[in-house]
Amino acid sequence: MIGGGVAGCSVAYHLARLGWTEVILVERHELTEGTTWHSAGFVGQLRSTVTQTKMIMYSAGLYPELAELTGLDPGWHGVGGLRLATTPERVEESLRLAGAGETYGLGLEVLSGAEAGEMSPLLYTDDVRAALWLPGDGWLDPALLARALAAGARKLGVRILTGTRAVGLDVAGGAITGVRLASGTEGAEDFEEWSVQTETVVVAAGAASGRVGRLAGVDIPVVPIKHQYVVTEPFGVPSSTPTVRDPDNIVYFREENGGILVGGYIRNPEIWSTAAPLEEPRTVFPPDMPKFQESWESAVRRVPALAGTEITKVVHGPEAFTPDGEFLLGETSVRGLWAAAGFCVHGLAAAGGVGKVMAEWIVDGSPEYDVFGMDLRRFGLHARSAAWSRAKALDSYSKYYDIVYPGEERTAARPLRRSPAWVRHAELGAAFGEKAGWERVNWFESNARPAAEPDRDPPLGDGDVRSEGQGLRRGGRDVRENGRGLRPDGWAGRIWSPAVREECLTTRDAAGLFDQTSFAKLEVAGAGALEGLQRACAGQLDRPVGSIVYTQLLNARGGVEADLTVTRLADDRFRLVTGTAFGVHDAAWLRGRGLDVRDVTSAHACYCLWGPRALDILGSVSGDDLTFGYLRAREISVGGVPVLAQRVTFVGEFGWELYCPSEYGLTLWDTLMEAGTPHGMRPAGYRAIDSMRLEKGYRVWGLDVTPETTPYEAGLGFAVAGDKDFLGRAALDAAHRPAGDRPAPASSASSAASPTAPVPARSLFCLVLDDPRQVCLGGEPVRSGGLPASRVTSGGYGHRVDRSIAYAYLPEGTAPGDRVEVGMTGTWVGAAVAAEPLYDPSSERVRRLPS
Repeated sequence: MIGGGVAGCSVAYHLARLGWTEVILVERHELTEGTTWHSAGFVGQLRSTVTQTKMIMYSAGLYPELAELTGLDPGWHGVGGLRLATTPERVEESLRLAGAGETYGLGLEVLSGAEAGEMSPLLYTDDVRAALWLPGDGWLDPALLARALAAGARKLGVRILTGTRAVGLDVAGGAITGVRLASGTEGAEDFEEWSVQTETVVVAAGAASGRVGRLAGVDIPVVPIKHQYVVTEPFGVPSSTPTVRDPDNIVYFREENGGILVGGYIRNPEIWSTAAPLEEPRTVFPPDMPKFQESWESAVRRVPALAGTEITKVVHGPEAFTPDGEFLLGETSVRGLWAAAGFCVHGLAAAGGVGKVMAEWIVDGSPEYDVFGMDLRRFGLHARSAAWSRAKALDSYSKYYDIVYPGEERTAARPLRRSPAWVRHAELGAAFGEKAGWERVNWFESNARPAAEPDRDPPLGDGDVRSEGQGLRRGGRDVRENGRGLRPDGWAGRIWSPAVREECLTTRDAAGLFDQTSFAKLEVAGAGALEGLQRACAGQLDRPVGSIVYTQLLNARGGVEADLTVTRLADDRFRLVTGTAFGVHDAAWLRGRGLDVRDVTSAHACYCLWGPRALDILGSVSGDDLTFGYLRAREISVGGVPVLAQRVTFVGEFGWELYCPSEYGLTLWDTLMEAGTPHGMRPAGYRAIDSMRLEKGYRVWGLDVTPETTPYEAGLGFAVAGDKDFLGRAALDAAHRPAGDRPAPASSASSAASPTAPVPARSLFCLVLDDPRQVCLGGEPVRSGGLPASRVTSGGYGHRVDRSIAYAYLPEGTAPGDRVEVGMTGTWVGAAVAAEPLYDPSSERVRRLPS
């Protein structure tokens, strides 16, 4: 362990708890004297993601236990916390967070402004519209916490060396082999340098983590940003006073020695530009009170008594921020070199959870929680750029307390990665989004026009939504009419365009052209390619050349670590296609299982032509036979462009993914647009894809499917091979009883598995909301029989079926026709469990050649 703050001490403690006794923690100063010592110590459990909330809930449970475990006071003050809302938008956010908190099992209560004032009489609450009360919140003394964690680690055999710095990291064959350490002053008599052989190193050096990573040639994109708080003189503030966050006024505060500690997130943050961060212990900067003025004035308005108090201490120190404001955890590109850094001001709150997941990850190969949002491998090569990382981190810090609406797009450090057809997208009025540095079309504003005409709707039947008897209830009104082209209520309607509906309907009735160049493409080739992939993938890949297989990579618990398609290009060559942001992660997972993987994302453009006129369109510019079957790939020519055409779809319509070398990308786009326009084809974006995949029940990794869910639970049993062994097979077999011990599966996705496939204790189900104007965005609570049952994994509006659709995991015994309720910003909306897929349940439109 390199770094003796709360992160390093927590990881060392948790590794020792899992039985690792040969652990050395080194700290160049004394414990906590790097980034930890000046932390304000807030522990606020409710976060925007389920994983962060779980991690901080774990931390809040661990900290009170440390006194008993170690005999030392960890400095825990369990005073509870208030989170204020002073605008209608913040009230909406608070209600959404409260609903999500219910699904986490987090104790909280929604209060009025007056009730918040009763909880903390110091507060001025006339302008407070609502407040969240979290009784499990509190605050910590950072030094006491780190010492308690260190004491626990020592008791379990961890060696802790202070005054010792890492001066080199030894790497051989792409793996860590040792650490070179030094103590004392170079040139002095007490100077000593030595080496430790090791295959596992964790960099937990706070704001200095980037510099330590570079010793092994690794980029850990930590950006030190100056952060400031003040402490007032004592004026009788009770020690039982709850912590308070007032995000609308970018300020937070708590009691400190009878006074108040006040902190805030300024709008014009400043990077600490230095080649050697944390070279000296307890680094601080001179006070900058002009920059802190807005936060102080906000605090005085909220606590009027502050107007007559003196500020006795200003703490202005470096905080380790990241490009997206999330932690940096996990293994780096050097095997055995791990990072636990970039805690963005709330490292103390999550330190216990960080130690837990890092130790599980290192020892067992994967942590209990889904941590992809914090995984260092979520960033690509562009994160090596200091300019890019700084621009993104400054943007993240300056908007730290802002409401983040689903679908909102930040503009910092853009554009960066662009498809060959980007210039054409811009000409057509594309509304661009960004993922993993890629500019991607959300929708084309040129497609927006008034709501669809009545004759655009196909007759209700097999090609459309399932009927009343299969789980849908119309609620006494024509939901098709109510749903047609109307802006959704609430947050779902904030970032919205009628163009999305037009793109969906055009794809259904004619064809849509989608640019999926950003999707990550990996190639595995060579003598051991088939054998290695067979072991890594749950699906059967030993199929003829030209076959496409939808499959998953599983962890040791049977959870889904990746969800991808594999195309067999030759006997010993395979191309894997995964999500835009997942390529680095998935490639690292496969390399860790002994496979030689090449990332060829940038080598190929990819356009998807889907819809009933797709055959006519492609046939007009290609003389090759296009009638090859579903889940098959073939080399063809389109105009003068060499193309790999793959009969696969993510929208539930006939068509192909068309791959070509990048230098042909613009020509291919222009060729397809010219050929398709006379047939009514339109270019379309990712919002339309998401709408249509919901109608077909196609899962998304990271939302519907995660490392915490198994293929059987997610309704993907059909993708699990029954005739081979693979990573995670033993865990799957142990976790799920045979189907004969349980009722038959209810969902059509689950029933696609073999007759002997296990039936899990919970399964992913499709929900159709009674009110089509209420559209889920993910995370909403689900109740069954009035009791908490689950949360929405993903949701949206299905324009081809005119239904508001959501997905959620529900317990065994749930069946189509059952009724549940979905929490929508403080209200409950009825929903029916529906058989899936809602659209074209027999998949005729996908498999059959258009007539």
